[in-house]
Amino acid sequence: MTVSNDDELAGLKRIGRIVAETLEVMGRAIEPGMTTRDLDGVGRAFLEAAGARSAPETVYGFPGATCISVNEEIAHGIPGDRRIGPGDLVNIDVSAEKDGYFADTGASFAVPPVTRRVERLCKDGRRAMWAGLRQVGAGKPLSGIGRAVGTFAGKNGYTLVRNLASHGVGLSLHEEPTEIATWPDPSERRIMTEGMVLTVEPFLSLGADFAEDGGDPWTLYSRPRALTVQYEHTVVATRNGPLILTMAGA
Repeated sequence: MTVSNDDELAGLKRIGRIVAETLEVMGRAIEPGMTTRDLDGVGRAFLEAAGARSAPETVYGFPGATCISVNEEIAHGIPGDRRIGPGDLVNIDVSAEKDGYFADTGASFAVPPVTRRVERLCKDGRRAMWAGLRQVGAGKPLSGIGRAVGTFAGKNGYTLVRNLASHGVGLSLHEEPTEIATWPDPSERRIMTEGMVLTVEPFLSLGADFAEDGGDPWTLYSRPRALTVQYEHTVVATRNGPLILTMAGA
């Protein structure tokens, strides 16, 4: 989507705030012993109270309101009977629609007790996302996002999952520009235009470089198996840089 007027931007801001607040509420609700289905119920209730609809459920028939991935699962985890335990790494991905506009956000949460290694991974996952976000702006190359994230990962001893990309969003959950690499991609030649709406969502890992299918049609696992974090914002490319839509309270 390319934002062309104030009404469109207002609609994107509304759904951006809703998914951000849903993610925040779910993060605070995580407790050892609860199931991922319980946690998904927290998200579903918040989305419904805000008048929003789960995007993966509505668009793709995903069996849950949100995607919840634990430890070796790194994306598209199905909410179910799995119990969250102390020391787990839980990724929550929230995307939703309201009034025809879509937004997408996500974050990884470490359940106490947290090792220093995992604490650093989570902190650096956010830093990797921000390295990419700082490259967003009208007239800038999309390749700058992946180059910046790749530089950060290399300097700090991490790998990047290279088959889970960022994407356009706004009037649907996934739209042009598709397959925006959050790793260095020499073949990328596209330029961000004024008002372009996209996600920035690197997957930073302690050794994985690929996401592979598991035993169901949805859940993706790290290959090789390694702890991996994902942090994600939906943004608008402007002449002044990124306008972040998915900030709680924004």
